[in-house]
Amino acid sequence: MGTRKPEDIRTVALVGHGGAGKTALSEAILFDTDQTTRMGSIESGNTVMDFDTEEHKRQISINSAVATIPYREKTLFILDTPGYADFIGDMRSSMRVADSVVTLVSAVDGVEVQTEKAWEFSEDFRVPVAFFVSKMNRENADFDGVVGQIQEYFTDKAVPFFLPIGSEASFKGLVDILAGKAYFYGADGSREMTEGEIPAEQAEQAQSARETLVERIVESDDELMMRYLEGEEIGMEELRPALLQAIIGRELHPVIPGDSTHNVGVYQLLQTIVDILPSPVDMPPRKVLDEAGEEVECSADPSGDFLALCFKIMVDPYVGKLSFIRVLSGTTTSDENIYNVNKEEDERVSSFRQMLGKESSEVKEIVPGDIVAIPKLHSTAVGDTMAKKGTKLQARPIDFPKPVFSLAVFPKSRGDEDKLANSVHRLIEEDPTLSYEKNPETRDNVLSGMGDQHLDVMLAHIKERYGVDLDTRTPRVPYRETIRKTAKAQGRYKKQSGGRGQYGDVHIEFAPKERGEGFEFVDKIVGGVVPKTYIPAVEKGLREAFTEGLLAGYPVVDIQATLFYGSYHDVDSSEMAFKIAASMAYKEAMKSTSPVLLEPIMNIEVLVPEDYLGDVMGDLNSRRGRIMGIDARGSLQVVKAQAPLAELFRYAIILRSMTSGRGNFTMEYSHYEEVPEEITRKVIEARQAEKEEG
Repeated sequence: MGTRKPEDIRTVALVGHGGAGKTALSEAILFDTDQTTRMGSIESGNTVMDFDTEEHKRQISINSAVATIPYREKTLFILDTPGYADFIGDMRSSMRVADSVVTLVSAVDGVEVQTEKAWEFSEDFRVPVAFFVSKMNRENADFDGVVGQIQEYFTDKAVPFFLPIGSEASFKGLVDILAGKAYFYGADGSREMTEGEIPAEQAEQAQSARETLVERIVESDDELMMRYLEGEEIGMEELRPALLQAIIGRELHPVIPGDSTHNVGVYQLLQTIVDILPSPVDMPPRKVLDEAGEEVECSADPSGDFLALCFKIMVDPYVGKLSFIRVLSGTTTSDENIYNVNKEEDERVSSFRQMLGKESSEVKEIVPGDIVAIPKLHSTAVGDTMAKKGTKLQARPIDFPKPVFSLAVFPKSRGDEDKLANSVHRLIEEDPTLSYEKNPETRDNVLSGMGDQHLDVMLAHIKERYGVDLDTRTPRVPYRETIRKTAKAQGRYKKQSGGRGQYGDVHIEFAPKERGEGFEFVDKIVGGVVPKTYIPAVEKGLREAFTEGLLAGYPVVDIQATLFYGSYHDVDSSEMAFKIAASMAYKEAMKSTSPVLLEPIMNIEVLVPEDYLGDVMGDLNSRRGRIMGIDARGSLQVVKAQAPLAELFRYAIILRSMTSGRGNFTMEYSHYEEVPEEITRKVIEARQAEKEEG
């Protein structure tokens, strides 16, 4: 494609709720820009951008995909992002590197949950947004109603730049408000389009819309505003710079109607992207961090120091690992190695690949705004900064949402334990919203993600790519045990069976400690009744005994053991004998200490619209939760609560269902508390059944 200039690049993320038509729009864009000879469909499984096996099977986007498109002497990088909550990490990372966002809103369904999330992310990144009101040909399509929703829920700065001609089955074209023209489409989804006069019945509406739009544009330029107020006609060439600044400053958000499957309005969207959405050079300098962690500005200067951010990793079955980078500053070629600033390691570049779905072509030089994939980088992970060696600047890390849903996973074949860990760690390289850990207390391998569908897809990938078939279940709760009363007991171990015997004798007092204080061993032996050489063995014997409580076999915590008396034998005493004696004292004392089961309590923060507040609070109460407080955060309510972990394993799914997907939550460990007696009985019974099953 030759040498490109940053001012001729547009990097655009397509975002929105699942089913709003992002992939269909991508296919129409590819067709209209001569990248394909036909528009693929999700139902047929022949789209360029949804190429993963699981995407074909589920008919949804799971991963973000990149299309590199030459168009009108410009280079467009279109990022087609997933729209379902379980795959929100890819939406966020794509928006992080985009210079503008096209948010799709269905003309039938209006603003939905992930539309709200996309808007929230755009505010985080301060990225310009245009709205594409999709599915205008469908029954019950309502352009004006959806524009009203966008203005009510998000911003009154969202203004139509085009009006639909017709609606539902009669949707056949668009009125260009600023140009004062109409565009009419054929009925077959081809690219044929005729330019004509605005229909008479829409002339007045179009004139009124133009006046509103021009007023909004000139508001960002005092000189233009004065001329406009004096009645002067402002031409498009003069309006365009002011329009660009208004869009970059999020003072104006273009709204465009269209229908991707019939290819209506896609041409106008493309013109909007090329003519009035910003290039990397137009955007304010991005903030990066210097060596001291302070923010500094990084402009999209092709002659500056090379700096790029890895925002995505994909494993291709034929090529291997592909690291997707967005160039922030500077220029480099594939003949030069690059340096991973985060890992402080050199990376060898084999080639830069411009992607079109899963297909790619090689490019020699990359400049600010470019998005390319680099095969087989060794150490690079999502969020890493790529530069020339010696560079100390780093892009801010990408802030991904924390996992909220967990499963215990284990291979169906015992020989696949090592393969399980390796395959999961490779998936985590691709998807930072996944986590995996071995719980030392429950011995569970816990895989966590954004929801049940997310983990379902990951398990399918593990089986398909790495040949590891997994079983799953709800993770075990890491219960613990403690005591409520003080008790003393003697442990005396004596064994004589010919030759040297075994002898150890200890008297120990067991007392409860405050929650979270752990185990404390106190030596109060006087007069050498237990020789000092054996006292560490007593402590060791207790620590080993405490790994399995007598109530339900869970670790014993928050207990003080005081060794205050004992006896020994000059010949028969040994460390082993005193370890066993300590264990015997512990078992005897437990009968009188009122042992109790403890469970982990989590701090939980639930973010919900006010309409769902009562339902959420009632549900938390039913989960043995305690409401600690309620705060307002913008238009949302934040419920702060504490609840037992045992009640929260499926909470991500339940909250999503209860709030129509509009609720989010985070949780972290707080402390341990006593388990109610009725539940303790159930836990003990379940633990006993588990042991009997082996």
